[in-house]
Amino acid sequence: MTAPPTANAARILVIDDDRKLCRLIRDYLEPMGYAVEAAHTGQEGVERATAAPWQAVILDLMLPGMDGFEVLKQIRRTSSVPVLMLTARGDEADRIVGLEIGADDYLPKTFSTRELLARLRAVIRRSALTKAEAEDDAEYVVGELRVRPASRTATLGEQALALTPVEFDLLASLAKARGRVKSREQLLDECRDRNYDVFDRSIDVHISALRKKLGDDSKSPRYIRTLRAAGYMMADPEVEKGEGNKP
Repeated sequence: MTAPPTANAARILVIDDDRKLCRLIRDYLEPMGYAVEAAHTGQEGVERATAAPWQAVILDLMLPGMDGFEVLKQIRRTSSVPVLMLTARGDEADRIVGLEIGADDYLPKTFSTRELLARLRAVIRRSALTKAEAEDDAEYVVGELRVRPASRTATLGEQALALTPVEFDLLASLAKARGRVKSREQLLDECRDRNYDVFDRSIDVHISALRKKLGDDSKSPRYIRTLRAAGYMMADPEVEKGEGNKP
């Protein structure tokens, strides 16, 4: 008997009117760590694909009522979820059309389960890399502080900050999560130089050096706050401004 997928299993939606094939895909993927659900019409597929987060969608081209091309067009209006298209037709024109309107990959219905798994992993991995790159392009602004992960630069007002690699990683992690506490273990795990033990207090030395470069006072910090027994947090001026205006 197959064990049920775990709570953190990658969620896959199969949109196909072939119920036997949907069961085959589910029975193969679930032991591999995926949670698989199915929709059997184009309209149901669009509704479910856009109503909840999925790690990937496996979409049949030939569907009753609404074909896979139209389903894909509607999904792409609101979602960038990776889509792997299945087709019983091997026409190159169909593959080109599907890819042009937003399919991430194509697989003929004569696929082997191993090839399906390999292609599914590939589209999910590419999607994760794209999201990570988009996040790296972001700029995090906290008061006069600006942190740019893509170029690994930080400025305070008009002044560029000269940071070590570890200091920059700590600052970027805190700025990205501003208003939320980061434990020492989380911060150490996100540093490029991970040659630390989880009980290593050198993180405190790096934070102290970072505070000096920010002109921060540990007793009345503008940026990095210490939360006893919890870790560190980047202050969020916008939230504090709102709280300060409360009666």
